This record gives sequence, C-alpha cells and structure tokens, in this order.
Amino acid sequence: MLLIFLISIGALGFALLLIKNVLDRDTGSQAMRDISDAIKEGAEAFLRRQNTTIALLAVALAALIFIVYGFVRSHNAADPVNSLGLAFWTTLSFALGAASSVASGYIGMWVSIRANIRTASAATRSLNGALQTALRGGAVSGLFVVALSLLGVAILFELVRTFTDVPSTKIPLLIAGYGFGASFVALFAQLGGGIYTKAADVGADLVGKVEAGIPEDDPRNPAVIADLVGDNVGDCAGRGADLFESTAAENIGAMILAAALYSSNPTFFTEGQLLGIILFPLVARAFGLVASIVGIMIVRTREEGDPMAALNRGYFLTSALAAVGFLVACYWLLRPAGANAGAAANAWVYFFLCGLIGIVTAILFVFITQYYTEYRYRPVREIAQASQTGPATNVISGVAVGLESTAFPILVIAAAIISSYYLGTASGLNNAGFFGTAVATMGMLGSAAYILAMDTFGPITDNAGGIVEMSQQPEEIRRKTDRLDAVGNTTKALTKGYAVGSAALAAFLLFSAYLDEVKNYGLNLGTGGLGSAEAGRGAELFVINLAKPEVFIGGLLGAMLVFLFSSLAIKAVGKAAYEVIRDVRAQFKENPGIMEGTSKPNYGRTVDIVTRAALKEMIWPGVLAVGLPIAVGLVFRALFYAQVGTDDRTNSVASLVGNPRYAHLATGAEVVAGMLMIGTIVGILMALFLNNAGGAWDNAKKYIETGEYGGKRSEAHRAAVVGDTVGDPFKDTAGPSLHVLIKLLSTITLVLAPLFI
Repeated sequence: MLLIFLISIGALGFALLLIKNVLDRDTGSQAMRDISDAIKEGAEAFLRRQNTTIALLAVALAALIFIVYGFVRSHNAADPVNSLGLAFWTTLSFALGAASSVASGYIGMWVSIRANIRTASAATRSLNGALQTALRGGAVSGLFVVALSLLGVAILFELVRTFTDVPSTKIPLLIAGYGFGASFVALFAQLGGGIYTKAADVGADLVGKVEAGIPEDDPRNPAVIADLVGDNVGDCAGRGADLFESTAAENIGAMILAAALYSSNPTFFTEGQLLGIILFPLVARAFGLVASIVGIMIVRTREEGDPMAALNRGYFLTSALAAVGFLVACYWLLRPAGANAGAAANAWVYFFLCGLIGIVTAILFVFITQYYTEYRYRPVREIAQASQTGPATNVISGVAVGLESTAFPILVIAAAIISSYYLGTASGLNNAGFFGTAVATMGMLGSAAYILAMDTFGPITDNAGGIVEMSQQPEEIRRKTDRLDAVGNTTKALTKGYAVGSAALAAFLLFSAYLDEVKNYGLNLGTGGLGSAEAGRGAELFVINLAKPEVFIGGLLGAMLVFLFSSLAIKAVGKAAYEVIRDVRAQFKENPGIMEGTSKPNYGRTVDIVTRAALKEMIWPGVLAVGLPIAVGLVFRALFYAQVGTDDRTNSVASLVGNPRYAHLATGAEVVAGMLMIGTIVGILMALFLNNAGGAWDNAKKYIETGEYGGKRSEAHRAAVVGDTVGDPFKDTAGPSLHVLIKLLSTITLVLAPLFI
C-alpha cells in the first residue's frame, strides 16, 4: 500500500513539474496569443457548462443509489455492514469516482489549451522543441489520470479496511461504485465533447472548404475557433475521462478476481499474502506509471527526423519497462507460500506470461489500427482511389474498410483471452483462469499513461497548426506543425484502437467480476448478502442460459442499445452541425467583409451556439445508456417474483432457482448478464467499425491533399471531404462513446447486482 501511495503521489508531483516546464516556455507573438486566448476561453466556458450539467445528473443518481441501497434493498443482519453502511460506502465510492473523472478530464484540457501556443512558438525554432512541448503537455493528462485512479481506489480500500469489519476479500465489492461514478461522468464527457468537436468540424468543413472554397483553419471561417476548441473538449477532456474510467473500473474488477483467487486457494497462500494479492493490480499499474515517465522523457527527434518514430521509441521502451515491472510484481506478490505451495511454486511465472500477453496485445492493436487508418497502407489508399468517381463510391469504400477492420482485432482479442485463461488454469492454482485474463488486461493497461500522452499530443499539435495558420506565420513553420499534426492524427487513431482493445479485455474481466460478485452474494439477497451461508449453492446455480426466453431478450436489448445509442450520438452531431452551418452561412451573408478580409467573423457567437447545442443533445443518449440496464434488471426481477408462488416468495433466490417448479425462470441478475454479454460483443464490433472507418476516411482526404488524384480542390478531394464529414461523428463521437458504454454496462451491473438478484 505504501508503494502504491508513493509512486502515485510521485507521479502527480512529476506531472506538476511537467506543467511548470511547459508553462515556462515562450508563448510567441501577440497574434498567436490572441488566437490561443480565444480557444482557451471557449474550451473553459464549455467545460464549465458541461460539468455543471454532469454534476446535477450525478447528484441525482448518487441520491437514488443511497435510497435504494439504504431503504429499498432487503438486508441480512449477519452482513458485515448494515444497509445504511452499504449505502454510504457505495454512494461515497460513486461520488469520488465521478469527481476524480471530472478532475482528470479538466486537468488534461487545462494543460492542452496552454501547451498549444507554446508548441506553435517552439515550432518557430525547432521540430524537436515542438515535439517535446506537445508530448509533455499531453503527458500531464496521462499521469494525472492513472495516478488519480490508483490513489482513489487505494484510499477507498484503506478507508473501508480501517473503519469497518468487512473482510478484505469483500472490500472490492463495496467500492465498485468508484468505477461506476467514473464511467457515468466519462460517458457524458465523451458524448458532450464528441458532439461539440464534430459539430464544429463538420460545420467548418462543409461551409468553409466545400461551399466557400477556403482552406482549413482559415481565419475568415467563423467556425474555426469552435473547431479548435472542440479538439480540446473532445480529445483531451473527453478521452481523459474515458481512460480514467477504464483504469478505475478495471482496477476494481481485477481486485475482485484477485480476492476470488485467494479464497479459492487457502492452502497455497498464507494469510499474510492476502493484501498483496488483492492489491496486485494496483502495484502492477504503479510500476507502469514509472515506465511511462521514463518513456515520455526519452522522446526526442532531429530536425529532419520522423516524429512518429520518436514517439514509437518511447512507447516500446515504456512497454519493455512495464514488462519488467510485471515480473517484479508477480514474483513479489503472486508466489505461493502456503502449506501446499510446492504444488504451484511457479504460478507467478504463468501470471507474468499473462501480463506479457496483454502488453503484446496492446502493441498489436497499435499496429492494426495504424494499418487501417494511415495512408501509407492499402485500405486508406483504396478509399482515396474510390474518391475519383465521387462521394458515393468514397462512402461505400470507407464502410467496407470499416467492416473489414473488425476481423484482425477480434482474432487478437480472442487469442489474448483464451491464452491468458489457459495460462492461468495451468498455473496449478484453483479457479485461476479468470484471474489470468485479469492480469492480461493489467498488462495491456500498463502503458496507459504513455498512450494517453500520445492521444493528447494530437489535439495540442492540431491547435498549434491552427494558431500558426491563423496568425499567418511563415510557410516553413506551417510545414513543421503540419508534420506534427499528421503524427497527431495517427496517435489519436492509435489511441482509439488501444482504447477499444482494452475495453474488450476489460469487458471480459468485468463480466467475470460480475459473475463472481453474484457468487459472493449467493443469489440469495432475499435473505442475505455478503458472505451468506448459501453462497456456494448460489454459485453452482448461476448459469447464463441463452435458451431461457428472458435471457435471450436481455441479449437482444443489449445489442439494440448499442445501435440505438450510436444512432442518437451520430444524429446529435448532425443536429448540432446544422446550427453551426446556419450560423456560418448567416455571418458570410450578413458581413461580406469577412470573405474580403476587411472584417473579422464573430467567433464567440459560433462557439456559444455549438456549446448549447452539444450540451442539449448529449442528454438523451446518456440517459438511455444508464437507464436501460437498470430498468431491465428491475423489471425482470419483478417478473421473476410475479411468477413465484405466494408461499415461496420468502425463500432465497438460490432455493427458488433450485426448485424444479421454477427452474425455467430467469432472475433479474441472469437477464442483465445476458444483456451485458451480448451488448459487450456487439459494442466492441461497432466501436471498431466506427473508429477505423472514420479514421480511414479522414486520412484518405489527407492523402489526396498531398497532391494525389488532383490534390486540393479537385473532384476527388471534394468527394473525400464528404467521406471525412460522414466519418467525423463515427470516429470522434459514437465510436469513443461506445468504449465508455461497454464499460458502463459492466460497472452498472457490478454496483447494482444486489438489486437485480
């Protein structure tokens, strides 16, 4: 525990040093500062409004959780905490998770909108200076996200251990609300930021590039500041909250499975090893933080060098050091030392190999995403070639590439899950397969701080390019920022691939944790809860049987949720973009001097319009994602009891399911499990399709802009702009929001499982 605190606090301290390092750098000319200040003002105004909206929704949900846990859910007097105690810890965990997620997103955005002008200014002197400024600015977000997730979980764990009599093996179940709170905020942050950034981008492109024929980031475009603001609130604040909830939820899910591993192997481990086994996920992640710091600091490039190669070197070093950290953590904490330890003396080696599988999986996802979204490779070039015959063939080709791009990632995920499961099983410990997959997930997330630094690097360099363009800097400066912007587009795409890959492994981890939680509760919360006497019986009976009509319906509803949620998110971009397009057209009409360069557009008006539209449109997709799983669990729980005889309703669920008269019925927990299982599978596939198709369309446009097929303002370029516009809400709104939805489904079920049983 001391190690976790020291490394996490040390990482936060190092992030503060990076902030000072970035803020001490030159801010360029007054013209550059004016543009940067406009971006800063718009981004901070949007986040203030968005966070106020999220806070109101979170307070309402926290109150509902407290009331339901404290006064609605049935309780067993033998449980380690009473109903109000359970309600208190669950609600506190939810509130802390939500607050930490907001803080993570805000910090990332705060640094980003200050690093952009410093990156632009550094580009006037050297490419390496601009590269390091942007990466170190992005690293602040990565370090804060991972360190805060570790600190939050560790502090909650220690508080429960100190102030209650709950056994250590049960504490992760009690603090699962931390992941739910983080997921809840991340969903709205990613939705709101994604809708904002793409509405502004689509509006700026369609009226500016297509209708007016002016370049990207042209100061005459009223939507250009809103577009640059969107990069920060979507890619920085939104993705920061997204990866925060990933790390928080997966830490807790892995701790639940670690506790189950210890409970299943009483003769292999000593009592003194209990805490180390449960905290293993946090220790492994802490070593990953150290690895990321080293990787970030070694990145540098020559003036004629390739910035992407420099970033890749840092990533590979981070991965190698994370593997060393895993080796140390596994040997230290997962080496059996109990009376029967000799039978599984090398178990830690198998778990180390599981961690290596996760690290290799992350690397493979980076390369697969690169293949489908970079214009050096076949898929993107096919889309560019198809653009020669118009927008229709561009869109058809892009959809085909997106669908194709789901195959290799799924094969990699399947190989990672099955190999880590078999390695866990081969360790010699009982019921170690699921824990093996948890360790693989921890391995994949070992480099999360570095990956998030690369992600935030993207919007910082994009903004830097916009500042250089709008302040009319010399062409050679723009060429440098263009190189960094192209790398930033690649790193953003890679991060989305990494995020969906980690979401897939995490979803299996959290699904396993949900099953284990139900086994802990014993499917008998009608007469008991934590540690009840019939836990073993309940565990035997809890099988997800899709042949039961109710469970099959749950699966259908899970798949439907993914499609309906994606539809609402994409439609929201269209509605908000409509408002932007109307405003830009109106400004061009009202003020002809804008196009002549004799007067300035009203940037603030467009920023305000897109802010109001984005916040309005984010509500319904978010409410649907949170509300449907809860409604399904409670409705089918009620249907289960409605079909049970009056005299039997006082019996435990375990005894009811074991009764042949009721064996055909499904409990609410089973139906929710079916919804979670199928919704996760469909969500992973849909997220891969949306992310990769959108990224491929974007880079097909950029490939044509290099001079291929007629270059800018050619017919092929106009078709590619249309395809890029279609792909914008795919890759920056619906796709990233699905990462959060996948994990939100898992965290909701983890927290509310006692209500569904």
